[in-house]
Amino acid sequence: MPSLIDDIQAEQIPMEVYFRHLHQHPELAFEETESAAYIAGLLRQWGYEVTEGIGGTGVVARMQLGDGTTSIGLRADTDALPVPEMTDLPYKSKVAGKSHTCGHDAHTTMLLGAAQYLARKGNFNGTLNLIFQPAEEIMAGAPAMLGDDLLRRFPMDYMFGLHNMPGLEAGTLYLTAGPVMAAVDNWEIELTGKGGHGSMPERCIDPLVAGSALVMSLQTIVSRNVAAQDAVVVTIGAFNSGEAGNVIPQNAVLRLSVRSRDPDTRTRVLDRIRAITAATAEGYNVGFEIREGQPGAVLVNDDEQTRICTEVACRLLGEERVVNPGPTFMGSEDFAFFAQQRPSVYGFLGNGDTPMVHHPEYACDPANLPVGAAYWVAITQHYLR
Repeated sequence: MPSLIDDIQAEQIPMEVYFRHLHQHPELAFEETESAAYIAGLLRQWGYEVTEGIGGTGVVARMQLGDGTTSIGLRADTDALPVPEMTDLPYKSKVAGKSHTCGHDAHTTMLLGAAQYLARKGNFNGTLNLIFQPAEEIMAGAPAMLGDDLLRRFPMDYMFGLHNMPGLEAGTLYLTAGPVMAAVDNWEIELTGKGGHGSMPERCIDPLVAGSALVMSLQTIVSRNVAAQDAVVVTIGAFNSGEAGNVIPQNAVLRLSVRSRDPDTRTRVLDRIRAITAATAEGYNVGFEIREGQPGAVLVNDDEQTRICTEVACRLLGEERVVNPGPTFMGSEDFAFFAQQRPSVYGFLGNGDTPMVHHPEYACDPANLPVGAAYWVAITQHYLR
């Protein structure tokens, strides 16, 4: 299908305009109001039926053509990260402390490029739903859209997602049936002691010391409670306590991300976190509160639909630029919640040898924009024949 690639590549310039605008104006989870308005405005110009405010700041664009009864959903995420961008790009972020260092601006642009092409060509038969989802970075956008009756208001038979990925060959598509990304549980643990003067620790109860002990104890969970063949990661990414060197603080807050691939192992690890936290708090005479976030979900690709998507991608790109099975990751994606509801396929588009996503020097390769857009067009034309 080289003609499709040629047609989509002709849209490179307008796609780069969308990409640069989104890249320069990053918005964090559930704050994507300007991005949503920008996306919705373009889609309305192209003739889509657009609904805003789904799940907070989500946008769904719908187009129905012909008499086909199949309905599909293509999903892109729209939120940015609280990471200062450290690149020399001429279109770098204009918002201090915020950036699209995960490439969601590229994901959105790819879907916009496909949307524009499909609206102009009109060469599909059925119902196309374009889902621009907020708050992927905090694993809350997909549950929020589902909680807002997404699938009742916009019935879909199949759903599809795509993510750019550094470390994989640029312009190559990677698809894998079965589990492809881990469940993540983002928790916060607060320890409460009794603050006071640093010269009189005997009159205080030090939550910072208790927190330090807890950090070290939690690191034993994987090494001493999980079988070597099971994949689990327990990360304490933030430990906040105190401001001054001569003050014993009142509180200490730990923020954790726990990633797992097996439901039973996940339950065991989370139970150990609860037990170790309670025992540590008792041992150091501090109070504690565990604030559990959105329960995690493993992202599982449907076997048959992955086979079909691989065939479509091979016709589009050539077999040399499609890898199945591809790698799997301990990173997490809230697209997993969509995949629990509908047969789904989530793929990865190689970004080449670049800094990893979430790194302040990460940059998405703009050459991938027409590749991702062409994949979406090919998927649409196959499923909505």
